[in-house]
Amino acid sequence: MKPTITIVYCPKCGWMLRSAYMAQELLTTFVDDIYGVTLVPSEISGRFSVTIDGHVIFDRKVAGRFPEIKELKQLIRDVVNPQKDLGHSDKK
Repeated sequence: MKPTITIVYCPKCGWMLRSAYMAQELLTTFVDDIYGVTLVPSEISGRFSVTIDGHVIFDRKVAGRFPEIKELKQLIRDVVNPQKDLGHSDKK
C-alpha cells in the first residue's frame, strides 16, 4: 500500500492555507507515489508537523522554522521514491 502523508497544523495560528498549499504541491508531485495527504487541525497551539505513516519528516518546533516546499519535497521523495527526479526542485 502507498504511504499517507499527514500535515498537522495549528488552526489558531492561521496555518490552514499554508498546509493546504503544501498538500496540493505534494499531491501534484507525488501523484503516483502516495495514497494521499491528510490535513489535521491540532489542538496544541503552534504545532506544524509532517509525517509519513506516523514517522516524522519535519517538525516546525524542532527545526525552529517552516519547511520550504522544495525542501519538503526532497525529504518526502527520499522516503517514498528515492529515485524520483524532482526537476528544478531537486538537490543541486
